[in-house]
Amino acid sequence: MKLSAELKAFEVRIGHAFKDTALLSRAVTHSSMSSNTRSDNQRMEFLGDRVLGLVMSEALYLSDMDAAEGQLAPRYNALVRKETCADVAREIGIGEVLRLGRSEMISGGRRKQALLGDAMEAVIAAVYLDSGYDTARDFILRFWRTRIEGVEDDARDPKTALQEWAQARKMNPPKYVETSRSGPDHAPVFTIAARLDSGAEAIATAGSKRQAEQAAAKALLSELEN
Repeated sequence: MKLSAELKAFEVRIGHAFKDTALLSRAVTHSSMSSNTRSDNQRMEFLGDRVLGLVMSEALYLSDMDAAEGQLAPRYNALVRKETCADVAREIGIGEVLRLGRSEMISGGRRKQALLGDAMEAVIAAVYLDSGYDTARDFILRFWRTRIEGVEDDARDPKTALQEWAQARKMNPPKYVETSRSGPDHAPVFTIAARLDSGAEAIATAGSKRQAEQAAAKALLSELEN
């Protein structure tokens, strides 16, 4: 299968020339573009998530032989979560080569965190299927190494940390309320309030509900701990 100029340039960016180019083509095809004759990347996303998980588990285990499981688990979660995958996807320009249906194109799919994270996992699977585990591990570590080295000891995401804070004080879990939404459909802006039963509250704004919730949780936790 002959690759487009954009996908050839993408191969250069990621440092892997595919023997089976159909794997790369499928990895960047969103379900909105699938048909009876064109497969999408959902199955590859499933596989890539597992390959990434194994590589991160191995890397964390070897990077700190003294760390307890309770220390490794939150670091692992920080490295494999969708936000991290989307960040790497942006670095290597996956959005530029994503194949999307018209509705996703109009709604700004090339910038959506969920789509980018899913596509990153699918590309990992494509490399794994094309050249095996060792090559996939090298590929992943090339883009995750600085993240592994810099991951915080307490790498819990803010929502998890806030919920644990509330539970430790026998409070109900925090509530997240969407107080407003603005902007066009392809670039929405959400404002979310994180609230506790005690009346404590913090508000944050971001381009997705999840990001706004995380930002609000982080702001509220910061207020509570100061």
